[in-house]
Amino acid sequence: MVFFNIFIELLTGFFALFLITKLLGKTQFAQITPFDFISALILGEMVGNAIFDQDVSILHILFAVGVWGVLIYTVEWLSQRFKSFRAILEGRPTLVIDKGHICYNRLKKNMLDLNQLQTLIRAKGHFALNEIEYAILETDGSVSVLPKMKYTPATAQDVNVKGKEVKLPRTFIIDGEVLKKDLKEAGFDETWLKQQLKDQHISSYQDVLFCEWIENEGIYATKYKKPEKTSKT
Repeated sequence: MVFFNIFIELLTGFFALFLITKLLGKTQFAQITPFDFISALILGEMVGNAIFDQDVSILHILFAVGVWGVLIYTVEWLSQRFKSFRAILEGRPTLVIDKGHICYNRLKKNMLDLNQLQTLIRAKGHFALNEIEYAILETDGSVSVLPKMKYTPATAQDVNVKGKEVKLPRTFIIDGEVLKKDLKEAGFDETWLKQQLKDQHISSYQDVLFCEWIENEGIYATKYKKPEKTSKT
């Protein structure tokens, strides 16, 4: 009975957390702020601790997750509705390198030292602070950089090269399964897809590991690699 109760509580907690994360939206994790990080930790700890406490019932778990979810949702709603509240909750981006000069006081205010700044700058592909004209410390802890003119990569426009229009690849098959929605959105059907695969000597979807299509370039399909037969000695 003990294991069964743990199983039921885990299952309940799983679906409760799943529902809450869906309600809160992707920004809870895609653009995580310190407040979001702490709220996510507490939400997980709340369910985790409750599961192994025999005095806590499923209703207690649902109530705790529900109340916490409502509080977080309310805070997120307020931050979307009122800009001043958003600034208090999430903070504001901070200019830490201005016209090539490091703003040391702003670094200290944000608890960021020079070694950490160097690490963040290197993550953007620049290995010297001297290469940066402007750097902004974002609210999620990342750094956005604008390099000095001489360190900016040349574009096709700079060298008067006529570039090709960028096309978005469409994935049609993954692990032998057809993504019918993507296929339909691209304006094709399975009859067309089968013919395209047939032209590449592929007779079945199940043989395809990955298949994508790019406008004006056609179909790219990769078959499953069959294991090599080992010879008996």
